[in-house]
Amino acid sequence: MEFYNVLENRVSVHKFKDSPVSKEALDRMVKAAMMSPSWKNNSSYKIILVQDKKKKDMIASSIINKTEEAAISIREAPIAAVIIGNPNKSGEIDNKDLYLIDSAIALEHFILAATDEGLGTCIIASFDEIKIKDALSIPKEYRVVAVTPIGEALEKKEHYEEKDIRQYVFMDNYSSSYNYYRNN
Repeated sequence: MEFYNVLENRVSVHKFKDSPVSKEALDRMVKAAMMSPSWKNNSSYKIILVQDKKKKDMIASSIINKTEEAAISIREAPIAAVIIGNPNKSGEIDNKDLYLIDSAIALEHFILAATDEGLGTCIIASFDEIKIKDALSIPKEYRVVAVTPIGEALEKKEHYEEKDIRQYVFMDNYSSSYNYYRNN
């Protein structure tokens, strides 16, 4: 898939087919994550791929949100990926923990690769961290950053409505909107 098509096709998927994710596709997704940049190339993140149903149920039960949609997606998807980061293995600049940035970039590479493979994902970041750490035997020095289900989408979703770029992108200062040229 061409890069900009990948971006246009990446949507949050909550309903999955029960078809397995191929080892080859998973390998390419993992490689994409491992190619992501990180602070001083420390790669403070790790990815735990979970296909065990009981462990996925434990992860799903840790999710905190108003609906059960995210929890159901973890249970139904053939695989869940849990990204963790070690604050001690990354830097901090101006009270910004760079392990969060490193982990987010790796996760973004991973989910864009999943999209390229024709798979759906959904970044989930609201959960009881202790439950996930206990379920997956994650060492205490790591923080759970996010979780995503991975699998073939059962639903066809459109990308969210395009945002007015002038409200989000500026040139030279905050009061000068970027003059976006839309080439259709």
